[in-house]
Amino acid sequence: MNQDLTFDNIDPKTRRLSMIGLTLGMLIACLDGTIIATCGATIAADLKDMGLYSWMLTAYLLCETSMIPIAGKLSDRYGRKPLFVLGLLIFIISSIFAGMSSNMEMMVACRGFQGLGGGMLVPVAMASVADFYSPKERGKVQGILGAVFGIGSGLGPLIGGAICSFVSWNWVFYINVPLAAVCLALTIKKFPMVAEPNDKRIDYLGMAILTALILDILLYFEWISGEMRFEEPRSIFMILGGIVLAVAFVRRERRAEDPVFSPRLVRNRIVVFSAVYLFLFGICMFGMMIYVSLYITTVYDYDALQCGITLLPMVFGAMITSMVSGMSAYKTGFRVWLVTGAIMISAALFLMSTMGASRDLPILCLYLFIFGFGMGCSTATVMIAVQSVTPKSEMGMTTSAVSLMRNIGSTVGTAMFAMIITGSMNDRFADTIFAPLAEMLDLSGIGLLALRYIEVPGFEGVGDAVVQIFSDSTCWAFFNGACLFLIALILAFLIETKKHHDSDEVEKDREED
Repeated sequence: MNQDLTFDNIDPKTRRLSMIGLTLGMLIACLDGTIIATCGATIAADLKDMGLYSWMLTAYLLCETSMIPIAGKLSDRYGRKPLFVLGLLIFIISSIFAGMSSNMEMMVACRGFQGLGGGMLVPVAMASVADFYSPKERGKVQGILGAVFGIGSGLGPLIGGAICSFVSWNWVFYINVPLAAVCLALTIKKFPMVAEPNDKRIDYLGMAILTALILDILLYFEWISGEMRFEEPRSIFMILGGIVLAVAFVRRERRAEDPVFSPRLVRNRIVVFSAVYLFLFGICMFGMMIYVSLYITTVYDYDALQCGITLLPMVFGAMITSMVSGMSAYKTGFRVWLVTGAIMISAALFLMSTMGASRDLPILCLYLFIFGFGMGCSTATVMIAVQSVTPKSEMGMTTSAVSLMRNIGSTVGTAMFAMIITGSMNDRFADTIFAPLAEMLDLSGIGLLALRYIEVPGFEGVGDAVVQIFSDSTCWAFFNGACLFLIALILAFLIETKKHHDSDEVEKDREED
């Protein structure tokens, strides 16, 4: 029967097919997080509403991040399979309707539902590794999933640009349907048991408070990177609201019979340090990926497809080290890989900050490879470290907790890079002879790039000047990201376990305590 299965007695063929399906599900979820990065403008133009352009990405990220902790907790209670299958069905249906969108409002809503589906697929796939494999085997599989995360996120812009260029933007979403159908067929088999029967009351109120808190945080950073000012009433209200929600959530979890996030998590040093490490990783990874794409299309004057191809060295770097670090983490320890990853990511960002408006493509590709190399050292290793100290009954909750921090970091990173680039561009442009154009045409920040395509008598050369200003400002953002990730290097020295842990042994040790 289903509930009698464990990684010790599950049929190897069933396990292999199920993990292929789980990996494919995680891949399509990661792809869709970034797939519209290079074709979003085409979609918005075709649907005649550029005002909602940014919400195509934001809606997906908001809903995915909000769903991650809920899906992780419910998968501990009801099993991975029901949550994963439900996530796939939501993803398939929303992808069909996204491809059929006739206006931007419909597109944004469908992207939100895609995010809900993706928010179920990613944490369940990562937590399932501990159900299907013994501790000694998990490293290799987590390495594969880490590579899939990097590959999916990195290839998203390339695939989106290629489909949009050679077919139509509708197929950016339709392509998900056959992939998800194959995934569903592979994961329909039996799954191992994930926990003992639990009759405790589900903490629905805690889930609601946490969801509101996550939305408050994500929306704040989304809006503060745009037109919202720190001192305006809306900003202050959101800050105060976030504080109130955070306090309410902590108090609720302390009293809840079966909390969404157990208070024990904050007493586990490896889990806490890993969560902060992934938060910083999310800031630098997504902030860099989004703005290096804009940097490439602006400085190199590349189209979407060429930009995606240029990012491939980063994908290759992540592929190599994700699998190698995963397979060897238990032998070498976690620290060596996390330290190496932090050094590589910081070094790559420092190097990229020196490029300016140079069009030296081989050098850029080398720096992107180094960045991907660092990514691969980090993603799988953090998950292996966390799962090594997590009891089986809390695997989904703990995995989703650290995944949540990475997603929040990605939103914060996007906003942080945007604010740095916007502020720098405004200051630098104000010091040029072209400064009156900003007020005359009501342009600021990244919007100044529109001057590349506008000819204004008496202001010849403004296009080249604004490209130089943008490239210098982007490099300044990369420099700040490099400095920030040095904190992750410090944390990497603190994340270590002295012996191999079995999730069942951790469970027994906790019960004895």
